Amino acid sequence: MTEKLPFLPFALPDIGEEEIAEVVDTLRSGWVTTGPKTKRFEEDFTAFLGDPSLQSLAVNSATAGLHLALEALGIGPGDEVITTTHTFTATAEVVRYLGADVVLVDIDPATLCIDPAAVEAAITPRTKAILPVHYGGLAADMPALLAIAKKHGLKVVEDAAHALPTTCGGKLIGTLDSDVTVFSFYANKTITTGEGGMVVTRHAELANRMKVMRLHGMSRDAFDRFTAKVPSWYYEIVAPGFKYNLTDIASALGLQQLKKAWAFQKARQRVAERYDEVLAGLPLMLPRHAAAGEVHSWHLYAVRLAPDARATRNEVIEALFAGGIGCSVHYIPLHLQPYWRDRYGLTPQMFPRSQVTFERLISLPMYSRMTLADVDRVVRALERALVRAGV
Repeated sequence: MTEKLPFLPFALPDIGEEEIAEVVDTLRSGWVTTGPKTKRFEEDFTAFLGDPSLQSLAVNSATAGLHLALEALGIGPGDEVITTTHTFTATAEVVRYLGADVVLVDIDPATLCIDPAAVEAAITPRTKAILPVHYGGLAADMPALLAIAKKHGLKVVEDAAHALPTTCGGKLIGTLDSDVTVFSFYANKTITTGEGGMVVTRHAELANRMKVMRLHGMSRDAFDRFTAKVPSWYYEIVAPGFKYNLTDIASALGLQQLKKAWAFQKARQRVAERYDEVLAGLPLMLPRHAAAGEVHSWHLYAVRLAPDARATRNEVIEALFAGGIGCSVHYIPLHLQPYWRDRYGLTPQMFPRSQVTFERLISLPMYSRMTLADVDRVVRALERALVRAGV
């Protein structure tokens, strides 16, 4: 009788003794909310990006970071922000927080990133910003998007939740000429703080506004008030802000995770290359790699069933789960979600490339702790699923 293998998850964080020791040190320090380790994490993140003109602000989620970025840019009622339908709702919902309208556009079918031509076609006099997503860790066409933004006088906020450490034009995402870039450190991301994110900008006025709004609109944050030599009790509320600060417990994780970011990327790259090798003979469309000389973070390894496949995406996913393999779908496009569909009168026919992608899309397990044996197990289960479905 064959021994049943344990369930292979879709994603796992890669936490080592260094992270554990750093968190324990934080707990023993007595400073567990936003404090010295968060400040260090911000400084280390800027150093990682290698551009001292940048400022990095730690936040409790990438969603919070996107909200802060758009608020600092003055987005509000009557404005429009263009983004992709093929993303998680957080990318778009922050626009609605501010009373502005979302304009969804289709994707480039090769990269699954936002289509610059569709962006330009969607611009109206109300358009104020473009919000591209670097899908799966592959950079969107930022040269084209930045050129469009410059031509039309628009702001650019990059949703880089998947994109550490991704490059575009030989430069790390976060160092391009956009107004703000927002990274995610959620549990399944390329580095993690459990929950959390980082906002990056080189514009001092935006950084100052986001720093104030990050913690209740206070003129001085908690760390400043409790370490400064001036009276610690005094602060001023200069705006109706939010509660978006990152704790030192989370930042402790980030300090050590950031040191491993390139090693994690190399491990994910090996997993992707192994998938490429062993999936080559199956009726699948494999994900696009970065161009020569560029870096793909490989947050996701998303395959699509080939057009001639007789199995449905759902049948294959059900068979994978039955075989003990975790997987997911990135994403159910926003045009199919009731809120976005109903608010803006959206139909699948308006987004044909995202729609057909969604119907055939499966995200396979991808994380730095995966072994090549794990990859081979996924592929065997996928082969069985396809054969069982008559492919």
